[in-house]
Amino acid sequence: MIDEINVDARQRMEKSVVALRGQFTKIRTGRAHPSLLDSIMVPYYGAPTPLKQLANVIAEDSRTLALTVFDKSAAQAVEKAIMQSDLGLNPMSAGTVIRIPMPALTEERRKDLIRVVRNEAEGGRVAVRNIRRDANGDIKELLKEKEISEDDAHRGEDAIQKLTDEFVKQIDEILAAKETELMEV
Repeated sequence: MIDEINVDARQRMEKSVVALRGQFTKIRTGRAHPSLLDSIMVPYYGAPTPLKQLANVIAEDSRTLALTVFDKSAAQAVEKAIMQSDLGLNPMSAGTVIRIPMPALTEERRKDLIRVVRNEAEGGRVAVRNIRRDANGDIKELLKEKEISEDDAHRGEDAIQKLTDEFVKQIDEILAAKETELMEV
């Protein structure tokens, strides 16, 4: 039973780390990357549609993204959705091809982004700790029901703590890598 709790906790912690990585890809670093536009939804025939379904996104060079819109009538809606996003991008249209130059990050903007990244990482750590709390609660419930011994409960809680430490360390490593990436010129 403790093994099942461990496996469940591990899977949930892995999902938290994956979610954090997803959040970090949305934070731009001044370098053009197609995944930067993944969160943009475009109103297309009255329904919000992911940008990936309406256009092919490539990194033309390190500072420019190029979008090839599949339906020429949607090009203006795509351009408008990019401008209205909170990414601070200014697309330039040339028919069905839309180019998006990445503005250089100022020192102040870099510090703001680092603050945002640290906040996201703390949210990830809190999620991992909440999973630890749930798993420890399940172990205590088993102990209370006398389905496991106190020694088994202590071993289970130690295993959960090691798991928590492992995933918090992963989050710290991801954070350090993102901070380094943000501070590069």
